[in-house]
Amino acid sequence: MATVTRESIGLLNDKLVVTIAKEDYIDKFEQSLKKQAKNANIPGFRKGMVPAGLVKKMYGQSVLTEEVIRLAEKQLFDYLETEKLDIFAQPLPLEFDSNKIEINNPSDYTFSFEVGLKPDFSINPSSFNVIKYVIDIEDKVIDEELSRLRTRHGKMTEPEAVTNDDNVLNVLFTQTDENGVAIENGISKTNSLLVKYFKKDFKDNLMGKKNGDTITLQPNNAFEEKELDYILQDLGLDKTGGDINFNITITKVGYVEQADVNEEFFSAAFPNREIKNEDECRKVIKEEINAAYAAQSRNQLHDQLYHQLLDNTNIEFPEAFLKRWLQTSGEKQKTTEETEAEFPSFVNSLKWTLVSSKVATDNNVQVLPDDIKLFAKNQLFSYMGMSGDDQPWIEEYVNRMMKDKKFVEDSFYKIQTDKMFAALESQVNAKEESISFEEFSKKLHHHHH
Repeated sequence: MATVTRESIGLLNDKLVVTIAKEDYIDKFEQSLKKQAKNANIPGFRKGMVPAGLVKKMYGQSVLTEEVIRLAEKQLFDYLETEKLDIFAQPLPLEFDSNKIEINNPSDYTFSFEVGLKPDFSINPSSFNVIKYVIDIEDKVIDEELSRLRTRHGKMTEPEAVTNDDNVLNVLFTQTDENGVAIENGISKTNSLLVKYFKKDFKDNLMGKKNGDTITLQPNNAFEEKELDYILQDLGLDKTGGDINFNITITKVGYVEQADVNEEFFSAAFPNREIKNEDECRKVIKEEINAAYAAQSRNQLHDQLYHQLLDNTNIEFPEAFLKRWLQTSGEKQKTTEETEAEFPSFVNSLKWTLVSSKVATDNNVQVLPDDIKLFAKNQLFSYMGMSGDDQPWIEEYVNRMMKDKKFVEDSFYKIQTDKMFAALESQVNAKEESISFEEFSKKLHHHHH
């Protein structure tokens, strides 16, 4: 009778030994050989009439080897299921020479497998030290948003010349040599830029310029740092291209006359709200900014929770097993050096998978198909700037998205993560702290996952 024995060979690392006796496989082997004889198609013999001896000589060894290995694997996985062993990945077979399985001398065979056991650990969210930031909304922020909305809903005009930061310039970039002479087959690209994109000490070169005027510049010297990457990317350059010489020729000077603060503006900027005066408008703007700030604050709290989960949860791993698995699991075996280099990030990712799965299990977090459909619908509305609307084409589009395996998997992970953090929020003792948006923005740079 087939047996499986288990022994520890290291931390969370066991060896399973599967012993297959002759009587366990010999009947199955004979049945498989008879089936092979019925289906064998050998020249000179009618199908199903091939002599048993010839079939055994031709196919016996491969059929026996296949039957013995199949039975060994079945015994292994039956054991794992019966004993409820929670293991990493798949068992790794230890060295076995299949040539030991002999058709002319069937006997007992032993197979050894190595497994890595998942660790037991606990999570105590109430011990986490986290801060929930309440972002102050300053009057200047409301002023800036009101000005932005007035510009967005304003009227585009074409003044004769550049006069201020809010002028919009349609320009043609032409790559030149150091003397300002256009380079043959060099970069030539149109763009639309606000004067405020340019560095303060460069803007004087633009004032008073008109259609057809040309200015010589190098991107590094002309543009503010936060705009420079966008400009270089649009020109097809990386950061090393900031010292290239260009002529920019102005093809149009534009200016947006801001909309007056009146009922027409309120209706255009906030079509779903009834706003009668500027005070009410500023109140609505503050509400929307507060909602945006609250969402950012919540994301930052989730970032703190992420690091608390990783930093404060002690988990031991069967490192020797995992390194062997990492080294041999791919299509091409990795070198020892490659495995050692990849292992830290691999274990960190594995730790997060274990931790997040446990939090989800502990809090009965479930992601249902309807959750994914709603996520898909909201994503569509966000892309198209729409509000909720159950038109037939939307349902058809969402159903197509639901057939995209990658979208479903990515959405499942995102929804599960959101639900998991939401569950943790109610369990941690978060300390509230007021903070300016500028100071809060600095903390966002520490976001790592």
